[in-house]
Amino acid sequence: MKRAAVVTAGTAGIGLETALGLAAAGFAVTVVGRDAGRGARAVERIAATGPSHPARFLSADLASLDAVRALAGRIASDHAASGEPLGVLVNNVGAMFPERRDLGGVEASFVVNHLSPYLLTELLLPTLTAGAPSRIVNVTSGAVGVARRAFDAVEPPGGYYGFHWYGRAKLANLVYTLDLAARLGGTGVSVFAADPGGAATDMTAGTLTDPKIVSPALRLLWPLVRRKFARSTSGPASVAARPSIAAATDEALTGRTGVVIGSRALPVPPFRHASDRRTAEAVRLLSERYAPLR
Repeated sequence: MKRAAVVTAGTAGIGLETALGLAAAGFAVTVVGRDAGRGARAVERIAATGPSHPARFLSADLASLDAVRALAGRIASDHAASGEPLGVLVNNVGAMFPERRDLGGVEASFVVNHLSPYLLTELLLPTLTAGAPSRIVNVTSGAVGVARRAFDAVEPPGGYYGFHWYGRAKLANLVYTLDLAARLGGTGVSVFAADPGGAATDMTAGTLTDPKIVSPALRLLWPLVRRKFARSTSGPASVAARPSIAAATDEALTGRTGVVIGSRALPVPPFRHASDRRTAEAVRLLSERYAPLR
């Protein structure tokens, strides 16, 4: 039976390379993005590889939680009507903001990097469970290592530094990923985090050159920090997509869950603070408050 995969932010960069890898593995791939033109080009590029099943594009602004709800409803209804199982959901969406922004009254990085994939995943759990064995892949980041680990509020006090706030949102999502894996034990739905390690993408090219994204202490070392950013984001998106593709398709991972796939496309130990139960409870409460399922 034909199995389907959904890749968010799948029209370019790491997301498109992930979609190409899943199509090559035999999935009928849905790429999600905002821009219809880029979506059409992504579908054409996948079609040019001669996949077993045609790809399609669904338009959604993943920075809008209302749009995420509509997208989940569309995907769920399509699979209910066709009877085709949803085998893979790859939450590839991510964004970093040099200046603080609000989206619906909530700090933008937390919305895009955590609340949006959290909400889409939770709303599609019945569809993924019906299609089991299935996999959820949440794209994480090494930036979790510089994140503030306070989650009593949706945004911590103090100045706004885009790279650290991005890391904090990615940490929230990694904490959620590991907690979800434990929650879904025995359902046939496996949950993975995939760390791409970095690549030259629209996000990294447009953001990591601005010293305002890091804390004042790191700005004092900006030439060194910028060189580190440049080295870590110089690789091709096709290489950075390998961890997500492995998490979604590697047969060696069958029956496993709660695993982090590192930048070399192999399992690695999770960031140690991501398994803290108190942090998981705090992230769950914030998620339920700011991205209610109904």
